[in-house]
Amino acid sequence: MYDAAPASDLSLQAKPLQRVRGAARIRFSNRAGATRLADLYQKGSAKVRMPRIYGGAPTAVLINTAGGLTGGDELEYDVAIGDDAHAIVTSQTAERAYRSNGGSAKVTGSLRVGARATLEWLPQETLLFDRSSLSRTLRADLARDARLMMLETVVLGRTAMGETIERLSFKDRWRIRRAGKLVFADDIRIDGVPEDILRGPATAGGGHVFATFVDCAADAGDRLSLARTVLDALPLGATRFAVSSWNDLLVARLVSSDGRDLRNTLISFLTGYRAADLPRVWYC
Repeated sequence: MYDAAPASDLSLQAKPLQRVRGAARIRFSNRAGATRLADLYQKGSAKVRMPRIYGGAPTAVLINTAGGLTGGDELEYDVAIGDDAHAIVTSQTAERAYRSNGGSAKVTGSLRVGARATLEWLPQETLLFDRSSLSRTLRADLARDARLMMLETVVLGRTAMGETIERLSFKDRWRIRRAGKLVFADDIRIDGVPEDILRGPATAGGGHVFATFVDCAADAGDRLSLARTVLDALPLGATRFAVSSWNDLLVARLVSSDGRDLRNTLISFLTGYRAADLPRVWYC
């Protein structure tokens, strides 16, 4: 007996699935009193665009041209801000993690901020779909007098699209060091049925959209009253939030059952807290 399938079909069956491999390196420096792009490298599906900015900090926009991630995909971002520079890094749209047929997608971010410099890491949401698997690691190394504002938002299924999440795996690991000393460590692990895991009052109280914002600066504690005032002034909605400060850190946690409401809350909060508009891609 022999296999009568066409040779073309057999070759397709034997060919391994193509995986996303992307890396981007961005460097900003201060030249003649202004922040300038000093180096840019991009590989694979990781692309960077630099829109023209008038009167604000230079902004790098991250783009994953693959359109999303699944098991076995890898993205790596490396951002460095030189002494006395100020830059923003955001994303063109939400990143998407789709159903995995094996393994986890891996996203790694390495951030370095020089003396008296500021980095605003403000990507848009990460959308997790049913049966997705994503492992993300973000590492930041700051000079003693540097400032890092860092945001990540996670959406577990879009309720407006009728999406339900039966099972997924999500691991998120943050490590921030100042002058070589660990000052902030945060880990999230959701592995299984998210409705069960996030049901309790100590997790998300039934919410499926959540965000963490960190302001790491020597005077971050002085802005605690400002953060609370901005949030308390917002219209009541589905989003719950809390802000705290310690050891030159300000941390805001937000959770909601409505992705649109949380996004609107974030836009209002970040605009008021930073006293500046968000990058234009946030409004597209």
